[in-house]
Amino acid sequence: MENQFLGIQNVQVSSQTVAASCPSNIALIKYWGKYANQIPANPSISYTLNHCKTNTSIEFLANEPFCVQTFLAGNKEVNFSEKIHKYFKSIEPYLPWILQGKYIIKTENTFPHSSGIASSASGFGAIAKCLMQLDEVFSGKTEEDFRIKKESFLARLGSGSACRSLYNGLVVWGETSEVEGSSDLFAVQYPNYAVHPVFKNFNDWVLLIHEGQKSVSSTIGHGLMNTNPYAERRFQEAKENFVPMKEILKSGDLKKFITLVEHEALTLHAMMMMSEPAFILMKTGTMEVIHKIWKFREETGLPLFFTLDAGANVHVLFPNNGDEEKIKNFIETDLLQHTQKGSVVKDVMIF
Repeated sequence: MENQFLGIQNVQVSSQTVAASCPSNIALIKYWGKYANQIPANPSISYTLNHCKTNTSIEFLANEPFCVQTFLAGNKEVNFSEKIHKYFKSIEPYLPWILQGKYIIKTENTFPHSSGIASSASGFGAIAKCLMQLDEVFSGKTEEDFRIKKESFLARLGSGSACRSLYNGLVVWGETSEVEGSSDLFAVQYPNYAVHPVFKNFNDWVLLIHEGQKSVSSTIGHGLMNTNPYAERRFQEAKENFVPMKEILKSGDLKKFITLVEHEALTLHAMMMMSEPAFILMKTGTMEVIHKIWKFREETGLPLFFTLDAGANVHVLFPNNGDEEKIKNFIETDLLQHTQKGSVVKDVMIF
């Protein structure tokens, strides 16, 4: 099936400058564990954010010796250049022209670096969009649906979860019988008609509990699933969770949605604690926030809940359903004190 994405040989290249923007995303059913060539061990579903984005430009200088220079917020990034250099070589079968020139890549995030928002997802998503713009100049325009699929396919080869950032709303990556057209090779948009209106206007406030580098990278964490004694059961559970999730999204059952999303977040971190070697990415502030959210929800009945990425920071979720001002006030008065610098990134998922 990957053959559908093979590129056209012997195209004429010319110097070009392109630019693209791509948002980040936050998974609800988590992807943790993968096989060779960025194939997920289980399907996942995510919300695409609206404000947290990566803006990227690529200046392509044709017929120069192949090399990559990258700049993050104006600063030259040698390590990232080496990573992109390796990535470009790996995707040559799908973009055969890609090693024929020099690349100057300038990228900026609209959110803080190392803030618990997946910059690799938005970053590789933006790069994939830029590359497909170049490919369409050199090889000819492609049909829109195929173009987005190929962007998602290319983004996945850079960072697995990046493939989900190419679509708005709820997005599925990984083959599952519960979602028609789903694939391990690229993400697909979850059908809007199958989503209750309550899930189409949500807030995601990211509490920055820890703003530094994680003690264990996501790449290493995924690799540790290869020897985790509970990995296979986890992969099966994630697949099974698509059955209730599909019904929840259709019915608008917020209570069941909250239970499933928080369970998925805690299961992700439980897998880390049961790896060999074990590691814990949550901090004291993470636990304080979780307990306060649970207490607030029990006392008020309001739909405030959380999810976690592979880090200490907490994604605090709540719908825009008339009670959001009470919830926002609680976050600002009771939860922000547990962040590292009183910092929060406010985003929404609207589609």
